[in-house]
Amino acid sequence: MRFINLFLGRAARYWLAGCLAVGIWAIASPAQAFDNPELLPDEPTVVVDLARILTSAQEDYLNQHLPEFESETGWKLRVLTQFDQTPGRAVKDFWGLDDKSVMVVADPRGGNLLSFSVGDAVFPLLPRTFWIELQTRFGNQFFVREYGEDGSVLKSLSALETCLSRGGCAVVPGLPREQWILTLITSVLGGVICGFAAHPRRAGQVVAWQWVLIFSPLWGILFIAFGLGPVVTRTPDLLPVIRNVAGFAIGALVAFLTPAFGPPPTNEELP
Repeated sequence: MRFINLFLGRAARYWLAGCLAVGIWAIASPAQAFDNPELLPDEPTVVVDLARILTSAQEDYLNQHLPEFESETGWKLRVLTQFDQTPGRAVKDFWGLDDKSVMVVADPRGGNLLSFSVGDAVFPLLPRTFWIELQTRFGNQFFVREYGEDGSVLKSLSALETCLSRGGCAVVPGLPREQWILTLITSVLGGVICGFAAHPRRAGQVVAWQWVLIFSPLWGILFIAFGLGPVVTRTPDLLPVIRNVAGFAIGALVAFLTPAFGPPPTNEELP
C-alpha cells in the first residue's frame, strides 16, 4: 500500500510538472528567426563586409565583377562576412536571393571560415560533395593562415565562377600541392605492388602476368582511382599525370628488380 501511494505521489508530481511546462509554452511568444536589417548598408552592394575581411580594392572589384558575372550567366553570387553580429534572414530580401543564388558566408569565429547558402537550382550542377570539398579546401585554418581570410573568400568565389560557367563540376577545380603529393605516393605504392606481383614464380618465366592480374584490383585502385583520378578530374595539366605515371613505372621497376621482393629460392636453386 505504501508503495502504491509513493508511486501515485511521483505520478502526480510528473503530471503537475508537465502541465506547468505546457502552460509556459502556451503563453510564451512564438520563436522568431534572427533578423537584423539595420546592419545592412543603405546603398546596393553585392558584398556586406561586417568582419572587415576584404580590402577596399577587393570590395570594389567584387561590386563590379559579380554583377557582370550575373548578367552573363544568370547566377547570383553574394558575399557576407560577419563576426559578432549578423543581419540574419534580412540578407535574403536585401539581395533578393532565389534558387539561382549562392551566398558565401565568412565567419572567423568557427573552426572553418566558410559556409554557403545555396539555391535549389545550383545543386544539380554542384553536388553536396562539391560544397564539402570547397569548404574544407579554402576554409580550413591552414589555408587561411597561408593566404589570409580575404584569399579564402576570393579563391572560393573563383572556383564557383569557373564551375558555374562550365555548366557544373563534380569536384573543386585545381590541384593543391599536398593533394598531388598524396596521389604521387599512391601511384608509387601501386607500382611497387604491381612490380612485386610480376616476379616470375617458375623457371623460364619472365613476368608472372597471372599474378599481375590477380593483384590488379589492389594496384589498379591505388594507381588509377587514387593516383590518376583526382588529377584528371581537377586539372587539364598533363605534367602531374606524367609524373604519376612515371612514379608508378619507377615503383614497379624497382620492386621487380629488387631480389628482396622476389619469391624464396627453391631447393634446386640452393647450393
